[in-house]
Amino acid sequence: MESKRWTVEIFVNEDDNDDVTTATAVLYTPAGRRHESVGRARRNPSDRPVPEIGDELAAGRALADLGAKLIGDGAEDVAQLAGPAYESY
Repeated sequence: MESKRWTVEIFVNEDDNDDVTTATAVLYTPAGRRHESVGRARRNPSDRPVPEIGDELAAGRALADLGAKLIGDGAEDVAQLAGPAYESY
């Protein structure tokens, strides 16, 4: 069986005040489909500025959203081919 490789690129940006971090996760499938999700993290003004924490939270949220979108896309594809699909966790 041949393995497939999917690569997700994550772009992380901080606003000018370093209060809000935005991460964009982008996946291009071998079939040419493009999936994009965004996650954000906001630093509480009373917290110390530790950029890595905002990066991790924003990237994690973008990846979680991307995962949810992929599950939804898969369910839609199944529904189109074979009728309704039900999500199970």
